[in-house]
Amino acid sequence: MAILRGGVRIGGFDIRLGLPRDRSLENVANDPRFNEKPIPVSADTVSTDARLKGRQGPRPETILGRTLAYVNQAEGFARKARFYVEFNLPRPGGISLNQTGQGDGLSKASQEELIDFKSSEELANYQSSNSKRVNAFCKSISMPDRDVQMKDIKHHGPARKFVYDLKSAPIQATFYADKFLRERTYFELWQQSAFSLKTFNYNYYDNYVSDINIFQLGSFTTKNERDATTYAVKLFDCYPKTIGPVEYSYDANEVQTFNVTFEFRHWINYYIDRGGNITLGQSDYPDVTVIKDKNRVNEIRTAGAFGEPISGLPPELRRAGRGVLEQLKRSLPIGKITKGRGFPPFF
Repeated sequence: MAILRGGVRIGGFDIRLGLPRDRSLENVANDPRFNEKPIPVSADTVSTDARLKGRQGPRPETILGRTLAYVNQAEGFARKARFYVEFNLPRPGGISLNQTGQGDGLSKASQEELIDFKSSEELANYQSSNSKRVNAFCKSISMPDRDVQMKDIKHHGPARKFVYDLKSAPIQATFYADKFLRERTYFELWQQSAFSLKTFNYNYYDNYVSDINIFQLGSFTTKNERDATTYAVKLFDCYPKTIGPVEYSYDANEVQTFNVTFEFRHWINYYIDRGGNITLGQSDYPDVTVIKDKNRVNEIRTAGAFGEPISGLPPELRRAGRGVLEQLKRSLPIGKITKGRGFPPFF
C-alpha cells in the first residue's frame, strides 16, 4: 500500500500516481549489502549497512544497559524488610552465689556484694528459652554508622587532615511484644546484669556486655535457600542503655511495641574483617590473636635456641629478661670494652 495515492481517468484509461512505502528490507537475503563487513562509525556503533543481517547478540553498550546489567548481576536490590538480628545475653564470669544464697569460700561482706546480681545460669536459661523469639520479633533496627575523627595538621602549605579516632552513634531497635512482654523482660534482665536493686552495687564491665549480629538477607539463584546472608556486621561490647516505655491507649488496638537503645564499643564487617566467616552465637574478640602458623612457631623456637635466648618467652618475661641480659653483657670483659655492642654468640 502506497503512502500517498492519486489518479485521473483520460479517454477510458485510469492514470494513477502514488508514493510507495520503503521496500529496501523486504528481500534482505538477496541484498548485496547483506554480506558486507561491518563498517565502524564510532566506538559504540557500526554502519547501517552492517545491520541488515539482523544478527543476534549484545547491542551497543549504553548507560541504561549497563545499569540493568548491574541489577541483574546483583540479583536485585537490597530490601529493608530482609534482615535478621541475633542477640546474646552476657555470660558473666567469676564467682556467683549458689541457690542457697551463699558463695563458696567468700566472706560475708563479699556475699552481700553479690546479692541480686544475675547469675550466669539464670541468664543462660532465659537465653535458651527466649532468644529466638526476641530475634524474630525485632521490628526494625539500623546498621551502625562510623564517624572518622580527623584533625588538621599544618606543616607547609594547606593543612592535611589526619585520622586519629573512630566513633559510632548508638543504635535503636523496635520490638513487637507478646502478651507476657517476654521480649521486654529479656532486655530488663540484660540491664540488671550490670547493677543490683538491693545493694545498688555495680558489676564488672565484662559481666554485662555482649555482642550483637545484624544480617542483610537475600536469595541466590544458585542456592535453594531464600534467607542467605549477603552482608553482616558484628557489634562488640553492647549494652541496652535505654529501654523505652510501653505506651497504652484506647484510641487504637495495635500490636504493642517498645524501643531499646544500644551502646557498643565498635563494630566490624564480616566480609571485610573476617573474610565472610560468620559464626553465630560466638562472642569472640578481634584483639585476641592466637598464632597458629607452624613456620612462625618454629621460627620463635629457633631464635630462642640459637639466637637471643629470651625471644621465645612471653612478652612480660621477655621485657624483664632483656634488661637482665643487657646488664650481663656489660658485666663481662668484652661487654665492658665494647659497652655492650660486641658479645659472644649464643647469648
